[in-house]
Amino acid sequence: MTSDLFMVAFGYHGTEFHGSQIQPDVRTVQGEIKIALEKLGWWSDNCLEISSRTDSGVSVRMNLATISIPTEIAKSITESTFISALNDHSPDDIVFWKADRVPNGTRSRLAEKRLYIYRCEMIKRWPENVNIAEFKEACEVFVGHHDFSNFCRVDPDRSPIRSIQSCQPWLDADDRVVGFSVVAESFLWNQIRRIASALQQFANNDIQLIDIKQALENPKQASDLGLASADGLLLWEISHPDFSYKFQNSMINHDMSRPPKGKRTHKQWLNLARMENSSMLEREWLALIQDAR
Repeated sequence: MTSDLFMVAFGYHGTEFHGSQIQPDVRTVQGEIKIALEKLGWWSDNCLEISSRTDSGVSVRMNLATISIPTEIAKSITESTFISALNDHSPDDIVFWKADRVPNGTRSRLAEKRLYIYRCEMIKRWPENVNIAEFKEACEVFVGHHDFSNFCRVDPDRSPIRSIQSCQPWLDADDRVVGFSVVAESFLWNQIRRIASALQQFANNDIQLIDIKQALENPKQASDLGLASADGLLLWEISHPDFSYKFQNSMINHDMSRPPKGKRTHKQWLNLARMENSSMLEREWLALIQDAR
């Protein structure tokens, strides 16, 4: 039986998922997509590949997947009806918003670059006022080709060497530093969350710029600068050579509330911040769906 291949862009709220990859007895993004494809009668072994793996709790504006379906079915549907069918059979916390037909054999994992953003103010003790120039200098330390052994969860089967193309402050509509954005072809496990922890400590004057540089330049000398939570992390967009979406690499300036002072009030504010992140994603998906029509 011949098959046709679609590449789809989709997003999801990570709160209720135990990561993206299928795991036994827990809810995952891949598992829910599999259920949707089974309901449609489109599921077959190895028909689905997701571009970027995400940890439990990480939300996503844009991920990519390739989905192979029988040619006889593919002939009768358009890219738009393909997206509609997936959304009609998926839970509300997963949204498909664009599809392209691509050549058979296309790998969704072979992306050119991925952009993540991290809302650092969701980390406890984020300072009220952050010097933009100094924070930008700290972000730029991570740009380039480095061994990130001190900024990831080391996997003996994966090289800790990565190339960061861009790392810069994320400013809100009032030019307030709320976090950072980072672009690379691929990332390591927990890499961005460890970078976030280091940048938060730097912004709070708990460590100096030299401490970050030394941890990066001396990967054989263990240095633990902490691990930030998954709460503030969002996979924002992906560039792929076979997908028609135009990579923007633009800063996000949706209105966001300021974190309050004090541990107890910050804990309560986190619920508001999570809702703000979710609302930001919903607004983005609505606009992207309209653009794709």
